[in-house]
Amino acid sequence: YRTLRLASFGFLVHGTTSHWFYGKLDGYIPGKTMGPVATKVFIDQVLWNPIFGVMFFTYMGILEGSGLSGAITKVKRDLITQVTGSWTVWPIAHFINFKFVPTEQRVLYINTSQLF
Repeated sequence: YRTLRLASFGFLVHGTTSHWFYGKLDGYIPGKTMGPVATKVFIDQVLWNPIFGVMFFTYMGILEGSGLSGAITKVKRDLITQVTGSWTVWPIAHFINFKFVPTEQRVLYINTSQLF
């Protein structure tokens, strides 16, 4: 059932919220020069990364049967590790994303990057 949980999260939560977030981010901070790109990477990593982690752990916790209280425990226990661990990959990946990838292709780029 793990594959089904992950696929449903991707379809119902990741795709929809990421398209919304990156569309808004590009709308509020247009441009592909260093200033806007660095700002977008910073906002993505400091704001969106933890929000996304909370959504992921909560969704998975509920579908795994641990309920909301179990999901909250998981967030408290693992969120900092998830956020700081992602900083080893995603700042560089998102620099490329915001510099070279068109807005409408961002989530496809992210999903492809997650495979590696």
